[in-house]
Amino acid sequence: MYGLIWRMLPGPVWFKAILAILLIVAVVYLLFVYVYPVVAPYMPFQEDSVVNV
Repeated sequence: MYGLIWRMLPGPVWFKAILAILLIVAVVYLLFVYVYPVVAPYMPFQEDSVVNV
C-alpha cells in the first residue's frame, strides 16, 4: 500500500519524501479535527470507573 502511494508521488526522491511528510501531516490533522471529535462520545474513556469511598 505504501509502495503504491510512493510510486504515485511525482518527482525525485527528496520531493517524494517532502510530499509524503505533508500527506502524513494532513491525514493526522484531518483525524484530530474531524474524525476524533465525532467518535469521542462513543468511546468508553469518558466514563469514570473509580468511585470515591
